[in-house]
Amino acid sequence: MVEEEQKYEVDDTYVLPDLSAVAPAGGRVRALPPVTLVARYLDTVDLRLARAGASLRHRKGDELPWTVKLPTGTPGVRHEISRPGPKGQPPPELVELVTALHRGAPLAPVTVVRTVRHAHEVCDEAGTVLAEVVDDRVRVLDASGTATGAFRELEVELKAGDRELLERAGSVLRGAGARGGSFTPKHVRALGPAAQADPDLVAPAGLPDDPSAGDVVTEAVRKEVRRLLTHDPLVRLRVPAASGDTSVHQMRVACRRLRSDLRTFQPLVRKSWSRPLRDELRWLAGVLGAARDAEVLRERLRDTAGADPLSPLDAGAVDRLDEALAARQRVAHAAIDEALRSPRYLALVDALVLAARAPRLTRRAAAPAARALPTLVARPWRRLTGPDGVDGLDPSSPDERWHAVRKQGKQARYAVNAVAPAVDRAARRLSRALAGVQDVLGEHQDAAVAADTWLELAAERPADHEVAVTAGRLAERERESVRRMRARFPAAWHRATRRRRTRWLP
Repeated sequence: MVEEEQKYEVDDTYVLPDLSAVAPAGGRVRALPPVTLVARYLDTVDLRLARAGASLRHRKGDELPWTVKLPTGTPGVRHEISRPGPKGQPPPELVELVTALHRGAPLAPVTVVRTVRHAHEVCDEAGTVLAEVVDDRVRVLDASGTATGAFRELEVELKAGDRELLERAGSVLRGAGARGGSFTPKHVRALGPAAQADPDLVAPAGLPDDPSAGDVVTEAVRKEVRRLLTHDPLVRLRVPAASGDTSVHQMRVACRRLRSDLRTFQPLVRKSWSRPLRDELRWLAGVLGAARDAEVLRERLRDTAGADPLSPLDAGAVDRLDEALAARQRVAHAAIDEALRSPRYLALVDALVLAARAPRLTRRAAAPAARALPTLVARPWRRLTGPDGVDGLDPSSPDERWHAVRKQGKQARYAVNAVAPAVDRAARRLSRALAGVQDVLGEHQDAAVAADTWLELAAERPADHEVAVTAGRLAERERESVRRMRARFPAAWHRATRRRRTRWLP
């Protein structure tokens, strides 16, 4: 689940105001009996979880006492996942969710927080809880149970309410003298400055006004490493990315873009450093690929089956095809789980964190970006436009030939994307135009693969005549999509190759 809350600092003299103004018309505020919560937080010796905005705790008295909270990139909004388990043994599933943060370092208790909570539920007219306003008096305890610190804070957590209610509650609390409205977790306050130090994973910070080529490399690496590691726990949980896309897709895209960037920037990075990293990223992208393929095919199956309402397909046969794809997807997810639990993946995560901190650059990386980067992009661009690329493509070329051009186009587009912030507007225009080319080639490839897959699945059920007929009709629709994309490609390619978009390339 996603937890959204705001916290406010108050002192012992603060008097909680009348909260009735927070409730909507016809609603009410319900006071709950006070409770005492004792939470034990686990972390590494150097507080890797806390510094990254995450936590792993056991809280006595909760129905599901073990909880992991993960940052979402939005202050005050976190993923919250709770599981059962004995006090001294965190569930392996939760430990795995923070793999990208602890990176194999041991987890042990780092602080105990004892909270006396006075909670008030803000309800609507029907009694639905919209938000919870809590007044927490917190004591920080050491291993022996001795208090080492204390503070008081207010917290507003959204339940079924909206952001407007959250802001309204904050306004009422601040009007009575509460301070802040930012977000600092209790255990971070309890642990002090060390828990508020920079996280191990260095985030992209934007380019300076006159970037070097190395600045661009570093920014590109940090962007994709963050994307990859941010989606690690979401892939394990099988939940969507914040963008609405699937987490498997986002993690795979990060692998492929980072591999592509390291290839584009070969003269600027040390081969002894980049080659092993590219190899491991290729391995991980391959593991993610089967699950992603199943995702795409299952979505496509329904879309293609419903494409012509005047000519419906056998619904039962479509369901049986989907069941076969779902079985493939389960196998693929199991392979992902196995890979993400492996020492090989743990070593890759460690290497990625180090890569984001300080990519291993060559002397050429010190050159101004505007001078050094266009030459690097020219290489994948020439491959795309040359006789082995678009120049050698025609409407009758086999699917494999079109797919090869698609891969070349993706490499060129990733290269343009990586350097565009440091070059000029023409590069950004080319990036957008290449996205249009990739849309056409991507649909071509998806349709071609789908057509083969429907027939392949039918061949696996030779006695199921309804599936055979349905698969044949699906394949016909996919091949029609292939023909449409081949017809659209010349116009998309012409837009991408206009002089005003490519003039910056040598």
